Amino acid sequence: MGVNCELVWRESSNYVDGEVSPDLRKAIEEHAQACNRCAAVLSGLKNIVQLYGDERMSDVPLGYGQRLHRRLEEDMNPSRRGFMGWMVALAASILVGGSFELARSASEGVPQRLSRHSQVAFHAIPPDLRVLVSLGGKIFHVPTCRTINNRATAVAMTAQQAIQDGYTPCPRCLHKYLRTG
Repeated sequence: MGVNCELVWRESSNYVDGEVSPDLRKAIEEHAQACNRCAAVLSGLKNIVQLYGDERMSDVPLGYGQRLHRRLEEDMNPSRRGFMGWMVALAASILVGGSFELARSASEGVPQRLSRHSQVAFHAIPPDLRVLVSLGGKIFHVPTCRTINNRATAVAMTAQQAIQDGYTPCPRCLHKYLRTG
């Protein structure tokens, strides 16, 4: 199966989430080995997803947003405008937006901050599902999740208890319960 850059970009999110067929996964990987642009897109997307799922990324330093916007404007001069320039801008916007959302969610109760549709999906998590929480963290995970921070302090409990204690589900390992569509 041969793929082109457009198909890689269109399927990049599904690829990173492991939701493409084995044949398509192999074809994307072969294409990315030969195409530096697609390799960079996939690598950057993986980094963004991993950072966004990192519960430590909730506080943004004072003035960060202004410095980021100034730097993006400097980097977006006419000679650098193109695909990679816009990808950098998009990635930075996602990181900043995700940081603010995580910071906002840390100060609010879980049920109040979710829309009606999200609450339905949130409550689809089996209450007796065994999950892990890291002391000092804000997110609960299934035990096999790769994004658990500080496994040494992880405590096992049920999903229902984690929700009652104010933890939110990891968007990486519990995504199948969080889908609203």
